[in-house]
Amino acid sequence: ILRSFKNKAVVSTQSTGVEGGHRSILFSRLGGLQEKVYKEGLNFKVPWLHTPIIYDIRATPRRITSPTGSKDLQTINISLRVLSRPDPVKLTNIARRLGLDFNDRVLPSIVNEILKSVVAQFNASQLITQRQMVSDMVREQLVERARDFDIILEDVAITDVSFTPQYTAAVEAKQIAQQEAQRSAFLVEKAGQERQQKIVQAEGEARAALMLGEAIANNPGFLKLRRIQAARHIAGTMAKSQNKTYLSSDSLFLNIRDTERDEKLFSFGLEPEFEAATTAPIPEAAPIPEAAPIPEAAPIPEAAAI
Repeated sequence: ILRSFKNKAVVSTQSTGVEGGHRSILFSRLGGLQEKVYKEGLNFKVPWLHTPIIYDIRATPRRITSPTGSKDLQTINISLRVLSRPDPVKLTNIARRLGLDFNDRVLPSIVNEILKSVVAQFNASQLITQRQMVSDMVREQLVERARDFDIILEDVAITDVSFTPQYTAAVEAKQIAQQEAQRSAFLVEKAGQERQQKIVQAEGEARAALMLGEAIANNPGFLKLRRIQAARHIAGTMAKSQNKTYLSSDSLFLNIRDTERDEKLFSFGLEPEFEAATTAPIPEAAPIPEAAPIPEAAPIPEAAAI
């Protein structure tokens, strides 16, 4: 305020403070917005003539969700988290062009523009498998676009990607069909392996039968050896049983001199575990010596007369 004091002009001033993380510019009633940017701390202004405009230059988070279309014409909802702040050197241009609410004026429009242009280059499945590539492309283009409005973007990240319920159900049905196809292929392969196993087993059994026939033809004592092995096996099984069973030597195949049952031994496939013991000749039992005659008892003497 200009005051007259003994023919001299006196100008009164007023102080204004700028907090940390903020910058200030002055609007003059005479010259409009000034180019000078005032930093943090105590600054002076002329009352009524100057009006301070304070900007927060710290990074401010903002989440923007945009429905976009993919390359395969699927509707996708993408959520983007943006950290933005104004350029401290160009606050006068921001105040002149956008005002204090520059984030609300600029960010929603440029984010939707960039997201739609980038997502349209990928299929819906590629947005999941190539998410990092999509995020890098969005960040690069969005940073370049925000510089036209003197806005600095500290970070740009995709936080959420969601599909329509119809597309989600179709993807689940496709996955189930693929799993069923893989299961069918596994069953077919398993059946082929089992068939091959049976062929190999049949060839082995035929080879074993041929070798068994050759062994019988070359060595007649082979049947007796198998008979003894079968008898040992049956006797061992019966010995472990808690029940008491009495069988004849014919049932236990112990009658090794009986040649009429040689053909019955083909049903036993026991390995010759005791071949060394059974092939040795069985010694004949020693004759039991006759018992010595029992001597006659001596006569008992008569009692003496009392």
